[in-house]
Amino acid sequence: MYPDLNGKTAVVTGASVGLGHGIARRFLQEGMSVVVNFHSDKHRGEAQKLADEFNAPGETARVVLVQADISQEDGAPKLRDAALEHFGGIDVWVNNAGIESRHPTHELPLDVWEKTLAVNLTGVFLGSKAALGHFVEQDRKGCIVNLSSVHERIPWPTFAHYAASKGGVKLFSETIALEYAHLGIRVNCIAPGAIETPINAEKFEDPEARAQTERMIPLHRIGTVEQVAAAAVWLASDESSYVTGTSLFVDGGMALYPSFERGDG
Repeated sequence: MYPDLNGKTAVVTGASVGLGHGIARRFLQEGMSVVVNFHSDKHRGEAQKLADEFNAPGETARVVLVQADISQEDGAPKLRDAALEHFGGIDVWVNNAGIESRHPTHELPLDVWEKTLAVNLTGVFLGSKAALGHFVEQDRKGCIVNLSSVHERIPWPTFAHYAASKGGVKLFSETIALEYAHLGIRVNCIAPGAIETPINAEKFEDPEARAQTERMIPLHRIGTVEQVAAAAVWLASDESSYVTGTSLFVDGGMALYPSFERGDG
């Protein structure tokens, strides 16, 4: 669908499951090569499925798996170096890896706060830093896509640490988009709403909980990984070459204050 992506290279963090997995798969379907990051051995199997599907025997591999903790300073360089070694460069970097948990703020442990910001915000900084360094050194008009959330805009009680991290991703992304636009480097966010992913599977299997969530969405349905991946591939392509510093909400209208949809208030 996007011929300009054929033959290009992407790095996708947290790509063993969920949104990252779907984005990596869509990039591969577009003819790209992908460095697939996974965090721990328990996630290796799902990452390996992409390699088994898209690496044809006797042909140059299009999927390279790299285990790395993107919240640590040595994580992103491992992904960058793998892309350079196997594919010769990087065109698109997707900072997708993220975690969430629920805690009343007055009971939120400091280590949970710090870990959430380390993965969700510091990981985005470190990944973007590695990508930007490569783009600048190679005079490459690259693209960074950061996975934010509707909660970069919508407050989320009992998830203050998560909302804080995603608000930080939004302003960080806007800042570096402005800083590097003169070099032709584009930086954007995708802000997903309620999406069918493994992290939400248990909740959405409960009919009452699912219905409650659907009532919060003007389109009255849960989104799919493929819909988020479609946004990512568009932002990575030349079709969006005049788009930088923005957040693309893939949320069925969740950020539109659905309680007002009937004109009440």
